[in-house]
Amino acid sequence: MFRQLSNQLAAAAKGTDAPKAMAPTLRSDIYTAIDQTKSWIIGGMGQAGDGMSYSSILATIQKHFPDTKMGLENIGSAENEVSVVVCGVTNMILEMSKWEGMAGGMAMRTWSDALVEAHGRLPAGSRKDGAGRGIVRGISQNTNITLMTKEFTAKIQIISSLKSVCSRVYGVGTADARQAEAVLSSRLI
Repeated sequence: MFRQLSNQLAAAAKGTDAPKAMAPTLRSDIYTAIDQTKSWIIGGMGQAGDGMSYSSILATIQKHFPDTKMGLENIGSAENEVSVVVCGVTNMILEMSKWEGMAGGMAMRTWSDALVEAHGRLPAGSRKDGAGRGIVRGISQNTNITLMTKEFTAKIQIISSLKSVCSRVYGVGTADARQAEAVLSSRLI
């Protein structure tokens, strides 16, 4: 009986298609995507909502998540474009955290600081509001949390970085920040 169970487990383990190691370019692609996204949100290389300037960022994300696409319903809306891009880069960082927990935590901190800085540099108005909603939605609603590391310390660091983006974009203690943090917390439990 034990032999049969052990053979079944061994066969199941061999049949999985999960990668055995982190993609060699993942780390450099993450930092490239962080720099590209920050510049894009600010308006340095096109601007969010123009319907086309996100293509180089999306190409970087698609190297690791080929199914990531900018649907027709998202094109031309700063909030929707930012949401898809932020989700893709966040997923890349969470993927790295599976293999290297602390490196993923540090990358997430860099990413959250870059998002907050980019949002802060936008002039007040509807574009800033749309980008802010897109950033928070990309993190709190669209991100694939199952990609996150199982290492306790790194996981706590990643979660606190993600939650800090919500409060730093919307303002500490605001109703929008509390709601976004609650949505993120409910997905993490």
